[in-house]
Amino acid sequence: MRSFKRILGFSLAVIMVLSLCGCNVNINDARNTGSAGDAIAGETAEDTVEAAAGEAAADEATDDAAEEVEKNGDVIILFTSDIHCGVDQGFGLAGVEQVRETYESQGYTVLLVDDGDAVQGESIGTVSKGESIIQLMNDMKYDVAIPGNHEFDYGMERFLELTEMADFPYISCNFRHEGEPVFDPYIIKEAAGIRIAFVGVTTPETITSSSPKYFQDGNGNFIYDFCQDETGQGVYDAVQKAVDDARAEGVDYVYIMGHMGLEEDCRPWTYAEVIENTNGIDVFLDGHSHDTEQVVMKNKDGEDVVRSACGTKLNCIGYSHISKDKGIVETNILSWPNKVSAPDVLGIKNGMEDRVSEVMESFGEQLSEVVAASDVFLTINDPEKKDESGNPIRMIRRAETNMGDFCADVLRNTFGTDIAVVNGGGIRANIDKGDITFGNIIDVFPFNNETCVIEVTGQQILDALEWGARVNPEETGGFLQVSGMSYEVDLSVESGCKTDTNNMCAGIEGERRVKNVKVGDEPIDPEKKYTIAGIVYTLLNNGDGYTAFDGAEVVEKGDKLDNQILIDYIIETLGGRIGEEYADPYGQGRITIIDETQEESEGEN
Repeated sequence: MRSFKRILGFSLAVIMVLSLCGCNVNINDARNTGSAGDAIAGETAEDTVEAAAGEAAADEATDDAAEEVEKNGDVIILFTSDIHCGVDQGFGLAGVEQVRETYESQGYTVLLVDDGDAVQGESIGTVSKGESIIQLMNDMKYDVAIPGNHEFDYGMERFLELTEMADFPYISCNFRHEGEPVFDPYIIKEAAGIRIAFVGVTTPETITSSSPKYFQDGNGNFIYDFCQDETGQGVYDAVQKAVDDARAEGVDYVYIMGHMGLEEDCRPWTYAEVIENTNGIDVFLDGHSHDTEQVVMKNKDGEDVVRSACGTKLNCIGYSHISKDKGIVETNILSWPNKVSAPDVLGIKNGMEDRVSEVMESFGEQLSEVVAASDVFLTINDPEKKDESGNPIRMIRRAETNMGDFCADVLRNTFGTDIAVVNGGGIRANIDKGDITFGNIIDVFPFNNETCVIEVTGQQILDALEWGARVNPEETGGFLQVSGMSYEVDLSVESGCKTDTNNMCAGIEGERRVKNVKVGDEPIDPEKKYTIAGIVYTLLNNGDGYTAFDGAEVVEKGDKLDNQILIDYIIETLGGRIGEEYADPYGQGRITIIDETQEESEGEN
């Protein structure tokens, strides 16, 4: 068994070396705090391959002796983020385990941490309300985790239950209940004689990107908060205090575990704003925006701070190498940008591969049942463009897509309303051309949102559309996909939307960027009443910061959840087949983005 593990370790080491040499298996370019020559697996690629090959070829009798690996005095921190239940995707948890075993076989002491949004996002999370993911994280022996915004999607009571199930601590310096911290703000881990403080911080956007009601008492008063204010200073102060307190305990390094992101609607709480307004942080391990940017920037004292993010669904594994002699050598990511998972391609067989398979199979029969088919590929991503790191661009959060059209049509046709709206952040997965399973549909709507119908004025609709388009062309989960209506977004007009301390809409000033709004073929009438179908999260619970619908008359509150309505509509109304009318991935022309700058650039070319 020992020999088999070493052979697998050799395979991963070779992959790391090939990656560093620019082959298809990919590790992003390093932006180091030390020398790029200090390779994580050895001084040179040749040395690494020779050393790993030597281990693989070692005498089996020696392997069976199960000798202790001599520690080299260095530490590797492995970090994950935004797994969103994708435990068998990308590297998979089996791949993470194999990477850890490889490092440990080379003498490193390894810590494993998670930056949030692990328990929600796919069927196995939805059906078990997060428990299956916590169990797998326990099996992985995570050292520490922080809550992301989607950890709260099953409700506050369930979130706290999940943290009790965890064999590892949750930390957060800015998550409070009635002004008091819910968790310890930081934890100190000693590894190979090195004292490392991990400080947790979660975006205050959580209040609106999860459901605001989860943070309120029965009277609608907020009793949970994230130290938010309009300037961001409350969060900066909470981070600084935790860093200072940890430093006072004599730690060698301070790592922030953040779920903050870089998106415009995360301001004033992006990772960059936190770094710029604090000191004493060595490395900022970040999540939330699903990016893979590796950045070195100055803190408020002009000192360099490394920020590293590791994507989503285990398409990347983050690592930070601390040398006993040289300090923090390198912080970067290992990438697996392939559709097929690393465990499948590499034939990785370890304890975690067995556990993940066991969990997936336990839900398999129910989730793999084919319930329909599609003649087209329905997408949430831009089918052509990628970001600078080669990751898909989530088009559904800033422009029309055929998946957005379809989901909105399902709601409008089910309830027979004038229009329907769906927040882009609530639509989480593509539907491939061909067979559609029960699990596929749950993956599209994994939140189990209640549906409803309300009646509002045209002006309230105009205000909602303006709020949803406030950060275009940047992403926001609150961007509205629509049915029964159309609108334009003029990017030459600056947004006049104002926010309160909870990042909710507090009014709109000046010129509107949303124009030419039509319901059906007629211009919208601000005075007229219209019926809207949607989800309770957006229409009634101020989700994504929507206040435009406050005071609306509730016409109907659906007994079925959004994913059940999706199943029923496809099977009963469409006869089990999604047709060619949704063939264009960019939708049916309901939302037009006017970008004069881009048009001028294209004209010059």
